[in-house]
Amino acid sequence: MNDQLERLNRLPLRTNLRGLTPYGAPQLDVPILLNVNENTHGVPADVRAAISVAVTEAAAGLNRYPDREFTELREALAEYLGHSLDATNIWAANGSNEVLQQILQAFGGPGRTALGFPPTYSMYPLLASGTDTGYIVGQRADDYGLSAESAALQVKELQPNIVFLCSPNNPTGTGLGLDVVEAVYEAGEASQTIVIVDEAYHEFAHDGTPSALTLLPGRERLIVSRTMSKAFALAGARLGYMAAAPEVTDALRLVRLPYHLSAITQATALAALQHRTALMADVEDIKEQRDRIVSELTRMGLKPAASDSNYVFFGGLDSPHDVWQQLLDDGVLIRDVGIPGHLRVTAGTETETTAFLTSLERILASQAGLPA
Repeated sequence: MNDQLERLNRLPLRTNLRGLTPYGAPQLDVPILLNVNENTHGVPADVRAAISVAVTEAAAGLNRYPDREFTELREALAEYLGHSLDATNIWAANGSNEVLQQILQAFGGPGRTALGFPPTYSMYPLLASGTDTGYIVGQRADDYGLSAESAALQVKELQPNIVFLCSPNNPTGTGLGLDVVEAVYEAGEASQTIVIVDEAYHEFAHDGTPSALTLLPGRERLIVSRTMSKAFALAGARLGYMAAAPEVTDALRLVRLPYHLSAITQATALAALQHRTALMADVEDIKEQRDRIVSELTRMGLKPAASDSNYVFFGGLDSPHDVWQQLLDDGVLIRDVGIPGHLRVTAGTETETTAFLTSLERILASQAGLPA
């Protein structure tokens, strides 16, 4: 690795990219993978069959460029989201990361800044670096919460060009009140700040949890980002999207690459949207396992955060990395997010969840000197 880094540094790399490491979680060959918040249920057989038919039909025209406006897909995504949205409000790209990158390309760049509130999604500063946008580290409360008053005050003082609000937040899994979004938007009026609400995990939120989509009317600087990687179990298909005022989608057309969404991607996403009832059934099962994890970790004396996502962030560990390693030794991979005393686990199938809970309880008992 040192030799690789030395060779990299001999290239005329941009100064703000020197010393950075690529984003990525460990990819290890173990039986139970609960570290990157994937939908471990997989795509149901009937949905796979529908995708296969759609892709086969799309393959007949692969000698031609795809619809660069992906109009049918935008219409389908608008229908899925509701809230009186139409195709003019929708944009999509190869994963929500590319959507966020295009937003930064359009509204960030040299001399401009983006504000995030760590601990949060670790791609935000990397996306900022990649677009030569300055990244400002905001402050959260000791319990990792973010109040409307605190967030608004920081936006007023720092006057960023872009703000990232992750809800449910990654890695904590906690939702963000709409009062925070409203306060941040108003605080950014003088600086004309673009406010991004990253709702990648919104489908896993508890029933009745409102979306920032309800705040879009009259707020042309507000963007709500979503993905089909999680609830739709399409992480391998790479389809992210956003809803915003039509002028925002026009701005992203200025920076998008030609024909950036392949015909295969469009066909896959459309087929999944047409069969979303089957996919959402798995979402309900995941939510049950998520709540089960929270309940069981509490029983074990740990401190799980209230989660509106498909993962649980939990504290109360004296040696989190040791616990992570022992779980791995048992064939269960979860995420060490580098926050003292804490780990994060994806809510998997009932079988996967049971394996994690059984292994963890044995490890905690061993650490306490109790019989396993």
